[in-house]
Amino acid sequence: MGTKEASSTDGYVLRIAHEDLVSQVFSLGKYYSGIQRSFIRGTPILFAAKSEGGDSLVGSGVVDKVEYLWEMTPEEETYAKEHGWKIGLTLRAATRFKTPLLIKNSLLKEDKRKGAFLHGAKLTEDQIDALLTQAEEIQEAQ
Repeated sequence: MGTKEASSTDGYVLRIAHEDLVSQVFSLGKYYSGIQRSFIRGTPILFAAKSEGGDSLVGSGVVDKVEYLWEMTPEEETYAKEHGWKIGLTLRAATRFKTPLLIKNSLLKEDKRKGAFLHGAKLTEDQIDALLTQAEEIQEAQ
């Protein structure tokens, strides 16, 4: 399924609900989701999660492969179903930010969708670029 290549670089914000899942996403390079969007190879993803200062962007990645339940191994399918997930996104260039970018200090502060409602939000190429630049600047400042 994940053979289509993104023709534009619009992307999404995906929320990671628990700290143990944050570690899993970046160690395995895989994110499981219960929502379905137009995920194809090359889609940029920004990951949001709670941090000490509040909701933050904690990392980024690029979709390499999209797997639906029937394409997963039986063990992986069972794991996904137990959590209510419908797809698995294999990521390339999955990077966890050493210092999270607080959403309230980013261009997303004006977005009406807050917290869990930001999950699945589509971002333009310019928004993705601006947020990644801001996150990089924070990393370099530390």
